[in-house]
Amino acid sequence: MSPQQEKQVGASEHENIVKQYGLYKDAKLQAYVDSVGARIAKDTERSDVQYKFFIIDSPIVNAFALPGGYVYVSRGLLALANSEAELAGVMAHEVGHVTARHSAERYSHGVVTSLGAAVLSAAVGKQGVSQALSVGGNLYMSSYSRSQENEADSLGIRYLSRGSYDPRAMSFFLSSLQAQSALDSAISGDAQGFSYFSTHPATSDRVAKTQGEATQFPPGGDWGREKHFDMISGMTYGDSAEQGFARGNTFYHPSMRFAFDVPNGFEIVNQPTQVIAASKSTGAIMAFDLVSSQGFSDPSAYLTQQWLKGEGDIRGLQKITVNGMKGATAEFSGTVNNRAATIRLIAIQWSADKYARFQIAIPQGSSASLVEALKTASYSFRRLSEKEAGALKPDHIRIVTAKAGDTLSSLAAKQSFPSHREEHFRVLNGLKPGEAVQAGGVYKIVTH
Repeated sequence: MSPQQEKQVGASEHENIVKQYGLYKDAKLQAYVDSVGARIAKDTERSDVQYKFFIIDSPIVNAFALPGGYVYVSRGLLALANSEAELAGVMAHEVGHVTARHSAERYSHGVVTSLGAAVLSAAVGKQGVSQALSVGGNLYMSSYSRSQENEADSLGIRYLSRGSYDPRAMSFFLSSLQAQSALDSAISGDAQGFSYFSTHPATSDRVAKTQGEATQFPPGGDWGREKHFDMISGMTYGDSAEQGFARGNTFYHPSMRFAFDVPNGFEIVNQPTQVIAASKSTGAIMAFDLVSSQGFSDPSAYLTQQWLKGEGDIRGLQKITVNGMKGATAEFSGTVNNRAATIRLIAIQWSADKYARFQIAIPQGSSASLVEALKTASYSFRRLSEKEAGALKPDHIRIVTAKAGDTLSSLAAKQSFPSHREEHFRVLNGLKPGEAVQAGGVYKIVTH
């Protein structure tokens, strides 16, 4: 791929990234990221690349680069970093991938892909159902090879040093990433989920390698901990009001002013274009999205002709009303996770040009109480008043200074996490097991 082709591919894919994630609208924070990026990219081996830096509006800890010098960091990554130098380390690593033309190589080999492979599409075999149901939805490129990762690390440490940052910062951030990944696994019960590690595997060997390479450069350099904390103070943490967020068993979307409940024991996963609720114990899945009506004003006609394209052997098509909104529902037989299941579709007329849709997979043999709970959940879809929506606030990063007598437990208790508050506090602040807070120290907490 020529440098000109790299620019063209980068510009084209940038539009897709913006469309899928959206960019975080904070001029102060964007200027900060631009300044860090300029500092580490000013002296690379590729003078033909004009680097551009962006903050994607995503709670997922992620960073990636496109050909042509497009470098992205997420809100989630900014929150996890504990200094300007750590942020610079991630960005330097991504710049290293561009400098070494790794991203261009991967595009040349056609390995751009989309995470998440339609949970129900293959199982059900109906194109209409697969239009919305895909778990993951995060655009990413396949993993770099070990040699490419090593080269990007080496280049990144070099750029950190050239930018007068402490070259040890990269290994510090990798350690925080490992701690975050371990906490996510402990909370969810497995290691699934998309993170920076999906495309940038971080092993203990890699942490040790970056620690060792950092010693080859002059010691010292900037860390910028307090500056970084000042910049991210007040930043949205987790899902934003524009994306909607979960509180307990309810999903709220303050910007679009709707809400719905999910059954007890279901985990809610909010994605850019859909919301998935899944139960590991029962295997049931519930997916929600909001789509164009495509000119269909009758819910039954929309469900059969537009959504299912007139295909499939559906049963029990009927008109319904959900909290004053017209709708239609039907079901058919399929499978989910290799188990026979009933697939229930529900289309609710949200406005003249949009339908709210629920797709529910109920494994065969499910209890009557589960079936009723899923029905109740789909019928819980409702509009929020302006006052209700205005009272719903997403989580934010707040910076606190530990006073005499403060402990890790007392600071962690101030947070809005529903569980594992001390563990979240420790990971968020890069504290090692057993490390205590210090009076006068500055720390991050997450509150509504």
